[in-house]
Amino acid sequence: MNELTGLVLPVWGWMLLIIGGFALMGVVGALFLPDWPTPPYTMGFKAQVGSDEFVEMAAGYLNVPILRGGSVELLQNGDGFYPRMLEAIQGARESVHFEVYIFEPDEIGRQFLEAFKERAQAGIEVRVLVDGFGSLKLKHRDRENLRAAGVRIQRFRPIGLRNLVRFYRRTHRRAIVIDGRVGFVGGAAVSKKWAGNVRNAHEWRDSMTRVTGPLVTGIQSAFASNWLYCTGEIIAGEKYYPSMRPAEGPCGLAVVSSPSDALQPIRLLLWLSFVNARERLWICSSYFIPDAQLRSAAVARARAGVDVRVLVPGNHTDAVPVQLAGRSYYEELLSAGIRIFEYLPAMMHAKTIVVDGRWSVVGSANMDERSMELNEENILGIADPHFAAAIEAGITHDLGQCREVSLEQWRRRPVWQRGLERLAKVLIEQY
Repeated sequence: MNELTGLVLPVWGWMLLIIGGFALMGVVGALFLPDWPTPPYTMGFKAQVGSDEFVEMAAGYLNVPILRGGSVELLQNGDGFYPRMLEAIQGARESVHFEVYIFEPDEIGRQFLEAFKERAQAGIEVRVLVDGFGSLKLKHRDRENLRAAGVRIQRFRPIGLRNLVRFYRRTHRRAIVIDGRVGFVGGAAVSKKWAGNVRNAHEWRDSMTRVTGPLVTGIQSAFASNWLYCTGEIIAGEKYYPSMRPAEGPCGLAVVSSPSDALQPIRLLLWLSFVNARERLWICSSYFIPDAQLRSAAVARARAGVDVRVLVPGNHTDAVPVQLAGRSYYEELLSAGIRIFEYLPAMMHAKTIVVDGRWSVVGSANMDERSMELNEENILGIADPHFAAAIEAGITHDLGQCREVSLEQWRRRPVWQRGLERLAKVLIEQY
């Protein structure tokens, strides 16, 4: 009787216990249970991908402007993009806007820090926006040195009590704009791991895209919206958005994504690109966990005879759980005729899609739940056969350094590996 009496709680104790139980259930549900189920996408439009009709329909549906004219250039690996980015910054005459997820003050980062300070001291407006988590290695003294030189630097949601409920929602954007006229977007950020040209396993494989003309406004908007969120300053006007009339050249659109449960524009643009593929659909994704909508679109295209290929990291990856979760879908994709290639020389970090040799999608977004539903991202859709050819040439070269995964081989993988894949998939919302 005494033992039972010791288990009796006062009313307030039971209330706290019940509240704690509901709180625990809420946290577990928010972290690990799927959101409200989304019906399969069944309605869209049919148009030759990359055609004016396709761009007009996609832009209309996504409520974004059509951007025509200027130039686009694919820059491969650190040896290709870092010198061009630094050259553009050093040649700035009015403004430098620079947003990336990762910024590390190593030998690469120091070059950018010095370039920022030099331009600011020359009277140029320099605004730098880095993610509060991705830039943890950028110390307080580094930021203060920039401010002393006249650089305006901000961190997006730095670690702190007021950001705890939003801490998992990061800015993953790559939005770099010089004088409102030259822009860079892609998969790379600022760290020595992106340096070089994949000469060894420590030099990552990645690409950036340099644009001029109206497409720059899409990148500028990506920077400006997050800068407003962090500082309250509205970046607008001719100085930052110089008048550029539509002209001959690439045609495209920009998606600046701050996703919500109801609006996930990157997923929608990718789906529209997939379902309209007629000949080739080649996908490079460093973190490849395609959702049911994108998987079903890719599977349908492969079964219709489209050449669907997926290039992902192999043994060199910085996110093993993500890779395991993505591999859990291999059998479904391989069974439909999709070809999967794992890159062997180093970490493959590129995020590029090319369709039918006419339409390309480049930018910061990975093909996972985090990029579609949580992160701040920005991408460009570009209708230009010359640019698409450059991406296809890069992918073709990479495929020669890959291991192609066969369905028969994959079905023979160990039981323990299957178990790890299933466990990783349960945690997919956390990626």
